[in-house]
This record gives sequence, structure tokens and C-alpha cells, in this order.
Amino acid sequence: MQSYLFLVVTTALLLARPHHGQAEVYTALADMEGLLETEGVLIESLSTFIKAQEDMLNQLRRYHADFSREHDKASQDVQTYLSNPINAYTLVKHLTTDWKDIENLLDDSKMKEFQLNVSNYHTVLKFPTDEDLNGAAVALMRLQDTYKLDTSAVAKGLINGVQYSTGLTAGDCFELGRQSYNNKDFYHTVQWMTEALQRYNEETNKTITKADILEYLAFSTYMEGNVHSALEMTDELLTLSPNHNRAMGNKVYYLQDIATKGLVKKKGEDGNSDIISNSQQLTVVEKKLGDIDELPERELYERLCRGEVKRSLAKEAKLKCRYVHNDNPFLFLAPFKVEEASLSPKIVLFHNVLSDPEIETIKHLAQPRLKRATVQNYKTGELEVASYRISKSAWLREEEHPHIATVVRRVEDMTGLTCDTAEELQVVNYGIGGHYEPHFDFARRGETNAFKSLGTGNRIATTLFYMSDVPQGGATVFPHLRVALYPKKGTAAFWYNLYRNGEGDYRTRHAACPVLTGSKWVSNKWLHERGQELLRKCGLDSNED
Repeated sequence: MQSYLFLVVTTALLLARPHHGQAEVYTALADMEGLLETEGVLIESLSTFIKAQEDMLNQLRRYHADFSREHDKASQDVQTYLSNPINAYTLVKHLTTDWKDIENLLDDSKMKEFQLNVSNYHTVLKFPTDEDLNGAAVALMRLQDTYKLDTSAVAKGLINGVQYSTGLTAGDCFELGRQSYNNKDFYHTVQWMTEALQRYNEETNKTITKADILEYLAFSTYMEGNVHSALEMTDELLTLSPNHNRAMGNKVYYLQDIATKGLVKKKGEDGNSDIISNSQQLTVVEKKLGDIDELPERELYERLCRGEVKRSLAKEAKLKCRYVHNDNPFLFLAPFKVEEASLSPKIVLFHNVLSDPEIETIKHLAQPRLKRATVQNYKTGELEVASYRISKSAWLREEEHPHIATVVRRVEDMTGLTCDTAEELQVVNYGIGGHYEPHFDFARRGETNAFKSLGTGNRIATTLFYMSDVPQGGATVFPHLRVALYPKKGTAAFWYNLYRNGEGDYRTRHAACPVLTGSKWVSNKWLHERGQELLRKCGLDSNED
């Protein structure tokens, strides 16, 4: 587009150029010969302009066909379509990158009216930002790492062997790699630029240039420690674009690096050798778990998310399911269905305790108010956003709707505790790859400002309602306990955060695994110490649940 605009400008300048020393040209053939040269330039410029317009129309037709196909598919079931993180990422990419490309394509005087209309839409419609695009890309990387997803499979729309969406183009993969590069995440840049290159080679209608891919891939490969491969890619890039300034500079730097460090290319460094280390020969499934107790919390958390860590059959055999009425006359007729998930600390699941109408009411009231979920700064007590918690939340009061009041009363029936000093009902919806890394619900000793403004003491217990089913991912995991709770619509999890003596139970450290597919809705009711003195008697033993 830029090249043909340059030629149009050149033509305009040529036509405007004064012909010094002659009032007319027809009186001398020599001057006429000069005019033929002028016309030749104009014809060539016009040919280039026409071809550019045709190329632009063909590209617009491809965009239109691709967008229409995906939009029609999404319209059949909007919620299911958007619950797929790949579809969500692609939609965000369309509205941040692809439509900008279209606007640039239409940067022509004949298209100004349409371009103006498209630009005006930015003021009246909701558009994702560049930050949204980066966030969607980072979310896919998080899912890829946590669930050990193969890059090529994800690019094909496959998640754990299930085809959820159409595949990504080379341009889509390139953009994922570029976002990783901007985040200085060269590991994922290499993965996605390699996939982009593979898809570029397979594409009939190219969605990105090979030179663009090689530029990012070469440098990221160098940053990952493989200078020889980086040099080879740079040489290939210079073959395609001999005057590429960055490539020329990088080549000099790579050669100096090799000479300075005395690096000798090792067999296998270019990926063509069969020699790999023993650890590389094992797939994730084949690797031994080793001693679980020695695993870092992060790795244990991710393995729990993948379902690779199980409790022993002996511990599982001690867990029971029962009907519970808590001496409540009404519950004698309709007791709670309770499933034990852990005996110490006590973690239980209450099944079928939220009805569909109640869930819809809660979601309906919360949705307009959803804001980026925050965490409490343990030093200042102030609420702030954090990269380790990706979700949006809203708070609902009992008096806002009878369903809210009913749910709060039900929490009291379930737990035997009072909600008079509890926090408002927090409603949470997790975004693309939404997660909350390992954390405590209670305030630790050093966190003196936490919950200070409430004046109701620490969080004695947590009630977590699952308001949606999640096809893949989204489990609530307790790394220390090797426990994973999977979302089931209408079910609630309950546990005490504090021992009877008021000390925090560090075994309750838990996390929300990234949502792989589906939309995860939950609501929390955090109960505080004040008012529970006669309902949960205190104790002196630090290990008394």
C-alpha cells in the first residue's frame, strides 16, 4: 500500500513540475521524446496503482469471507463460542489488529467516507485495546504452560485433543509471537514464530511476510542461547531483504559473539541431530513425578491443575458422603447433600444448593458492575490489581434481591455460622485463561491492615459457590493437601481458614487453575470472626480444626 501511494505522489509531483526554457513542447521532436518518457512513468505508476487496488480488493474479500464465517459460527451460540479461549483471542485480534489493517488498506481518497465511518465507530462501540490483545495472548501462553499444550495443536484449534475452533493463520501465530516478544518472553516467541513460519509455508494466501517472521524468530532464537541458528535465520532474512538494517547489524553482532566466546557449533544445535539429553527424551506424561513433597509449590499447583497428582486410595477411602440437616427443622425434610473433600482441614462440598433462577439473578445483577478483580496489599491494606489474579468481580448486598437474601440465609444453614458480620456476596467471572495463583483467604499476622476497616476480625471461613460448569480447567486446588475441586454448577465448597484458637491454617492455601475452555462463574461469601464466638467455640490447641 505504501509503495503505490509513493508512486502516486511521485506522479503528482511529476505533473506539477515546471518545464523550464520552453513554452510548449510540440515544436521540437526532441521535447516530444521527453514527453514519451514522462508518459511511460505515468503509465507504470497507474499500472501499479490499479494492481494495488485489485490486491486491496482481493485482500478485503478474504477478510470479509474469514470474518463472516467466524461471525456466523459465533452467532449460533455466542456464549459457547466466546468461552473458547482461542476464539476469544481471535476476536480480540480481529478488533485490534486486523480491522486496523483494513483501515490502513482503505487509506485512499475514494474510501475516505467509509474509513471515517469505521473510525467513528471507535467512539460509539466497545473496542478492545492493545492491552487487551496483549492480555489475550499472555492468557494463551499461560494455558499452554499450565496444561502442557502443544503449540501446533493449539494453532490448529485443538485443546487436549478436542477440536474447538478453526485453526490460526500464520498472521495469527505471528501476532502471538510478537506479543510474547514485546513482553520479552523469547521462549514463547520462538515457539509461535516457528509455528507462524510453518503455516506461512503451507498458506496459499499469505497473511504475513516471511521476512517479518524471520526478523523476530532469529533474534529470539539468539536470546534463547542458540546463536548459530540465529545466524542462519539472519542470513536467510538478508537473502529476502538485503538492505534490512537490523538484520545486518545483528549478523555482525552474532559473528562477534561467536568469535569472542569461541563457540563451536554443537551437533544437534540446528535441530537436525538425533542426539538429545535423557530428560528431553521423556514426554510430560512419561516423566516420573518424583517426591511430591519436594516439588516447588508452583509445579505442584500446575500438576494438580492437570490432574497429575492424586491422593492415596487410603486417604480417599476415609472420605464420606452424607445427608446433613444441622438440627434445622426445615432441613429434616430437605437435607443438604454433603461430600467430604478433606478431613483435616475440613473441606466439604454442598451439592445442589444454588438453583438456576438464583444463579441467573446473581449473574444478571453482577454483570453490569464487573470490574477487574483486586488483591489486598499486605503492607498498606489497599486494594490493587495483580497479574496473578485475572478475573472481574462485583459485590451484591442482600437487600438488592430476595434471591441474594435467600442465598445468604442458606450459607448460615449450611455452615451453622452467622452472616451478620460477613462480607457482601462477591461474584467473579474469569476471563481468557482466568486464574488466581496460590493465596490465603485469611490475613496473616504481618498483614495488620487487612480487613481493618471492616472491624469484624479475620476471615474465619470461606463459602465458594460454583455457578457454571467448566468443560476444561478452572479447578480449585489446595497444593498442600493435594486436593482439587472441579466446578459443578450449583455446588458450594466450604472450609475454615482459621484454627479454633484464631491462628491461620496455612494448609488452606489454594488457587484457581486457569480456565482452559468454558466460562467460569463463582461467588464467594467470606465469614468473619466476630459473632461466631458461640457458634464455633474457641480452643487453645493450635492444631484443633
